Amino acid sequence: MLRPESLAVSAGRPPHQPGQPVNTPISMTSTFRHDGDVAYVRDGDDTIHAFEEALGAVERGQALGFSSGMAVVATILEGLPNGAVVVAPSNAYFGVAEMLRQKAALGRLTVRFCDVADTDETVEASSGADLVWLESPLNPTMAICDIEALTAAAHRAGAKVVCDNTFATSVCQQPLNLGVDVVMHSVTKFIAGHSDTLMGALVTRNDELFEELSARRGLYGPLPSSMSSFLALRGLRTLYLRMERAQASAGALAERLALHRNVQRVRYPGLVTDPGHARAARQMTGGFGAMLAFDVVGDHVAAERVSASVELITGATSLGGVETLMERRARYVGEQKVGTPPNLLRLSVGIEHVDDLWADLDQALNSI
Repeated sequence: MLRPESLAVSAGRPPHQPGQPVNTPISMTSTFRHDGDVAYVRDGDDTIHAFEEALGAVERGQALGFSSGMAVVATILEGLPNGAVVVAPSNAYFGVAEMLRQKAALGRLTVRFCDVADTDETVEASSGADLVWLESPLNPTMAICDIEALTAAAHRAGAKVVCDNTFATSVCQQPLNLGVDVVMHSVTKFIAGHSDTLMGALVTRNDELFEELSARRGLYGPLPSSMSSFLALRGLRTLYLRMERAQASAGALAERLALHRNVQRVRYPGLVTDPGHARAARQMTGGFGAMLAFDVVGDHVAAERVSASVELITGATSLGGVETLMERRARYVGEQKVGTPPNLLRLSVGIEHVDDLWADLDQALNSI
């Protein structure tokens, strides 16, 4: 059986026949002739299916592509009955948290927000739940939850479990191996990897759940475009190589930041001093990822000064591209609502030379 690194390169290719293209072409049509397997692009096309085949092969499951990560979230939540109970991180990605709040305000769902890094608290909250939503590492605090323990407890309570694996990617962490029912990705980030496309995906090993989610996607229509799927598949081909470089640099930068006089705290599970290190070492079997966060000495003004002073690093939102991105997350009201520290800077480490990245961070930190 091929390893995931090889599957990321080889899966989702056209048939191995003379004259066939090496890459699946971009399918630029919305409708298809009668009597074929596909009638309309809402059922998918060859380019979308090629991406899904490759991602599914890498994670040993069945994958579905979506127009965005939030489209995945909406499709999953729309399958819950009125009054369903959802357990979610109290400092979840603010888009997820806001969608849950809106559905709760409409009387659609009952939401129990809790600290998912606290296993006992989350297990207690899972009693009587229909769905447990996990993130690990959490965005942007980098806290680590015990995926396997929380999934087992949720299943005992009769709940399904979804894990957002955007930060770790399938390179570093395989939640399906830990019992999770559905893994979701914002493909826009590390999988596509070049800050040039918007897309989401989910993967499951449950055939019945896959058919249910596939039917719902077809009904609601949040499919990715063929161009987005082509770009995402191109990114998946190099994911393991990019992550190898990026997470090595992230670890080195975390160690250097921890010694800087103008850094109050570094949040990276690869540091042995990090509260989540032991837990991450057990479940992040492919490394600790290319995301980190750090709290600067001072307030939000100091953090904004650092963010504005970098030169090689780009001050921008999003993450997972080949370029290193940094921003103060609490600049957004949604992040303030979930308690993100005002002096926290989130760093998505790219593939530049680590010494150049450090020189840029050091001079920016010395501006405060």
